[in-house]
Amino acid sequence: MKKWYAVIGDPISHSLSPFMHDHWFQKHDIDASYIPFHVEPAQLEQAISSMKLLGISGFNITLPHKQAVIPLLDQLDETAQHMNAVNTVVAKDRRFKGFNTDGDGFVRSLLSYPVAKGNALLIIGAGGAARGIAFALERAGFTDISITNRTFRRAQELAEETGSKALVLADAEAQLSDFSTIIQTTSVGLTEEALPLSLTHLGSGAVVADIIYNPLETPFLKEAKAKDCLALNGVGMFVNQGAIAFEKWTGIRPDTEEMIQLITDKLGGNYVNS
Repeated sequence: MKKWYAVIGDPISHSLSPFMHDHWFQKHDIDASYIPFHVEPAQLEQAISSMKLLGISGFNITLPHKQAVIPLLDQLDETAQHMNAVNTVVAKDRRFKGFNTDGDGFVRSLLSYPVAKGNALLIIGAGGAARGIAFALERAGFTDISITNRTFRRAQELAEETGSKALVLADAEAQLSDFSTIIQTTSVGLTEEALPLSLTHLGSGAVVADIIYNPLETPFLKEAKAKDCLALNGVGMFVNQGAIAFEKWTGIRPDTEEMIQLITDKLGGNYVNS
């Protein structure tokens, strides 16, 4: 019997998840389809009930439903529980278990490049993405993590939860050369020519990552590239978080390098802008 999977969000038409998962299903001769569904917040409970009734095998969740979906699930993985956010659901016997693969997807992507776990690392932002990445970095053995955010209180709260340090934005800008890895997790640069903080003091040779993958080169990465840094866009995180979900659904670990190239080509650019 053909299996079906989905991604739900509002909006959803921009998602490349269907392209990615359908490619992997075809490559591994899995009789399955992956469908994008536009689900508005008021429709979320009905959508979850409908998918359960119709026998879905698993689904992904994107904005704005990653937290709102939690009360509608039957069980949460420890990581999702800790992060209070779900992006992947595994269905078994019509019971839904929620996971969060975002942070681990980012760490897998980051570790493909020369990043030493003992070196100083800065996370810009304190929202859901920053939260997932901070917890995943901590689990992966990174020990010197600082967090900065426009609203300092939120940086403090996240730093306290993860055993990290909190920096006000001005201090982070002034100390930027102290960090060997800088991770941009906000939406700044997604639709406008803006930076989340000044890169005046950025040292050359740093690894600079932006979790945005469309556009492939944000203003933040353009400036990092101009300062001779390794500029890493969000395609790797997107593909690796999807690969972890795919493995949970099928037991198969797909080829992420091939998919990173396919999506990069689809978006018309380069993955690492070094």
